[in-house]
Amino acid sequence: MHYFDYAATTPLHNEAAEVYVAIAQQYFGNTTSLHDEGGMAQNILTQCRQRLGELLDVHPAGLYFTSGGTESNSLALLSLAYSARSKGNHIIITAAEHPSIHSAAAYLNERGFRITTVSFTPEGMIDLEELEAAITEDTIVVSVQHCNPEIGTIQPIRAVFDLVKQRDILVHSDCVQSFGKLHIRQITPYVDSLSVSSHKLYGPKGVGAVYINPRIRAVPLFPGVVQERGFRGGTVNVPAIAAFIRAAELAEVANEYETYQSLRTLLLEKLQSKKQHFTIYGTDKFQLPHIIGFCVNGSEGQLLMLELNRRGFAVSTGSACQVGQQQSSTTMTAMKISPTVAKGLVRISFGHTSTVENTMLLADALLDIAQTLHTRNEKAVIQ
Repeated sequence: MHYFDYAATTPLHNEAAEVYVAIAQQYFGNTTSLHDEGGMAQNILTQCRQRLGELLDVHPAGLYFTSGGTESNSLALLSLAYSARSKGNHIIITAAEHPSIHSAAAYLNERGFRITTVSFTPEGMIDLEELEAAITEDTIVVSVQHCNPEIGTIQPIRAVFDLVKQRDILVHSDCVQSFGKLHIRQITPYVDSLSVSSHKLYGPKGVGAVYINPRIRAVPLFPGVVQERGFRGGTVNVPAIAAFIRAAELAEVANEYETYQSLRTLLLEKLQSKKQHFTIYGTDKFQLPHIIGFCVNGSEGQLLMLELNRRGFAVSTGSACQVGQQQSSTTMTAMKISPTVAKGLVRISFGHTSTVENTMLLADALLDIAQTLHTRNEKAVIQ
């Protein structure tokens, strides 16, 4: 199987796996235990928090380890909302946010907060004019995902910050797709909270982190817990956290941006021979090179995905957190693309096993499938 679904998840890096096993066997103590075994595990946790703070260029006091991006997003939005509730009750999110943000927003809406969603431009970028128009005196939080997981567009977080900085509005950014691919320390000065996840960058599943600027009161969802300085409960998974940090360090030095840009260019140039059959979404100027969101015109994305799977290629029909749902993708909805067309969305995402050879094989398969579908549709029209 040729795997082209790295935006959904990645295999565990060998070095990260070695770290996991070593920590799990040698420093297995519970971080809340007062004996030496617990103290050694706590020291490992402290070192991991410090190192992640360096990688993100944030103060480690604002970092909390979680079970992944979903929990990080939820805790961040809830915490920011409740910490600023005395100033207002209005929250703005983009229509293309991760389902965890939409879920947290719905939860807050049921508890007296007012939610506004802002759309994307046809290029897949946040509509800054619509955002500015949506801001009111009661706006307290704006949430904008750094990189879209379905078409890869990179959102202008600094421009969002510039719009809200004079109004004392807090900014959250879901950086799950960007961490390990971009140097997100370039945007950390312009956000009040952010979320990252391990399994998107060759770390173990079930671990991530949320950063909340220490100047903001981090409000726990469940009071009375003792782990992670009272912010979230559960025995801290030190081995997974240590493996996550090692994977993040490896991603920091890998610098694969140009490699994926070359593969992207090769694939798109190959598809140009039948460009009338394809619609490519996004804008190359502000786009992660390893993610390509597209439609084969006149085809449903799920059917295309299954046919590619039959031919030995693993791709996605969009965000892995939305697969199996019947509604259109949040990205396509945000871009105001009709549900009929939106059902055709397919996502290719490159990773460590992506090569020129298997990328060209994938392009050939796409061209063959597109031509077959086109011929079949023409015959159906004639009949």
